[in-house]
Amino acid sequence: MPTPHVLIVEDEPDVAYLIKHALERSGSARAEIVSTGHAALGAVAEQPPDLLILDLNLPGLSGLELCRILRARQDTRRLPIIMLTARTGEDDRVAGLDTGADDYITKPFSVKELSARVRSALRRLAQADDSLLTYRGDTLVADFDAVSVTVGGAPVRLTRREFELLKYLVQNRRRVVSRDRLLERVWGYDRQIETRSVDVHVGRLRSKLREAGPLIETVIGLGYRFNG
Repeated sequence: MPTPHVLIVEDEPDVAYLIKHALERSGSARAEIVSTGHAALGAVAEQPPDLLILDLNLPGLSGLELCRILRARQDTRRLPIIMLTARTGEDDRVAGLDTGADDYITKPFSVKELSARVRSALRRLAQADDSLLTYRGDTLVADFDAVSVTVGGAPVRLTRREFELLKYLVQNRRRVVSRDRLLERVWGYDRQIETRSVDVHVGRLRSKLREAGPLIETVIGLGYRFNG
């Protein structure tokens, strides 16, 4: 297998080269550095990376705007994005994840933990389960290959996290999936974070699915089950 290509979008040279050195020394990836959002767009177009490590406080085009652009494009909608930023507020974290980031790490950060998260994201990408490409129910239709969800024929706009959450629940339909399992498989790493995050995302997903929302059942004390 070729060595994964990681693009680091960071305007602090010391931080950027620290990350690059850590990834390449561990053999996790070969890393390329750019310092602006516009340069990142050019680098992605020239040589699409396998993963993006993205600072939010960039000159010109911000990290959030860059993430929105990449998520809107067909060829980069599935590109794993890890946000790395000094913004530590809960609202900032929620905004980053809702924009489409797969992970959100605050500065100062552990190089070992960042490397582990990169490996985890790349592993999920390599092991992506494409066995279920489409789900068709009475009202809910989800095309997991085209990243398209409709309810009653009307399109539903989901964040990347909500889409991956729906996909994993559907792939394991009629089976109870624990919150810890969802954190591991959808969020991509196993660490001590509140399982309330899962509950919040499931609640938003149910709301967006409208009449199809009740297909996602809460199994008290255990987790969730998709009953479609």
